[in-house]
Amino acid sequence: MRRSKTRRWLPRIAIVAILAGGAFLAWQLLRPEGLSEGFASGNGRIEAVEIDVAARTSGRIEDILVREGDFVRAGQVLARMDTAVLQAQLREAEAQLQRARISVETAGSQVRQREAERAAAQAMVAQRQAERDAAQRRLARSEELATRGNIPEQTLDDDRARFQAAEAAVSAAEAQVAAADAALNAARSAVVDAQSAVDAARATIDRIQADIDDSTLRSPRDGRVQYRVAEPGEVLPAGGTVLNLVDLGDVYMTFFLPTQEAGRVALGAETRLVLDAAPQYVIPAQVSFVSDVAQFTPRTVETAEERQNLMFRVRAHIDSDLLREHITQVKTGLPGVAYVRLDSDAEWPAELQARLVQ
Repeated sequence: MRRSKTRRWLPRIAIVAILAGGAFLAWQLLRPEGLSEGFASGNGRIEAVEIDVAARTSGRIEDILVREGDFVRAGQVLARMDTAVLQAQLREAEAQLQRARISVETAGSQVRQREAERAAAQAMVAQRQAERDAAQRRLARSEELATRGNIPEQTLDDDRARFQAAEAAVSAAEAQVAAADAALNAARSAVVDAQSAVDAARATIDRIQADIDDSTLRSPRDGRVQYRVAEPGEVLPAGGTVLNLVDLGDVYMTFFLPTQEAGRVALGAETRLVLDAAPQYVIPAQVSFVSDVAQFTPRTVETAEERQNLMFRVRAHIDSDLLREHITQVKTGLPGVAYVRLDSDAEWPAELQARLVQ
């Protein structure tokens, strides 16, 4: 049995060895034999920006519409969260809005009523003032007649009492106007409060509606689903990750260069990327980042020779239009070599001319 199993595996092992040997031979044939001083090279790996698609609020996952490895477009629906609780809160907020609107109408009616009462009080003040003025004129005539003895003293006393009563009535009417003003201001304040309640209810509705909208998880960019971190039915806290995406529009290779070469690299310098898995293709890129701090350092750097051993991280981005054109061939994690042109006048070797997937 063991011998038969071994015999069955031998052809498979041989095929794998042949393929690996062929890939290595192709790389040996296509790779540059030597670079002039106008170029530098470093080993690296293809990377891309990763994006976590997460639930903004806590809740249960209702459905996930994509699988690992799927290509997605910006705005595409990826997953949905259960919104039963949010829908109930929305209905409650809408009921509060309706009640607040009724309160505004009621407060408005109160204002109109208080305005009418104030107008009536002001009319009463005018009436009492007229009565006081009439009593005052009558008292003046009585005093004049009394000095000549034409009327009894009792009549003068009665006219004086009527005038004083009229003055008191004016004061009472003015107090009624002041009370009406206070009631009117209170009614107007009630309108403001009711309108504030309307605004608050609307804001609550907008907030809940935003939570409902955010419960439909959409892709922020074009990319590929890398991981399904959660599954339908799971309850996530606020900010819980559902999916992990790779942004295929932001792909780059990170590699390392020693001090002497890193110091000559300019931002935007032309770069060629050759992947171990496909050495027959040469991918154009541009340097987008050069670290200002060495990534790994020997124990001592007292001598100039040792300082040359410092390695600096460099990043070369692939053009986004090129990525969109070949989006189905983009894969992250692949190792390879980056070749950087240090001298803008240097000519690229023939084997490093751009060659892309057709």
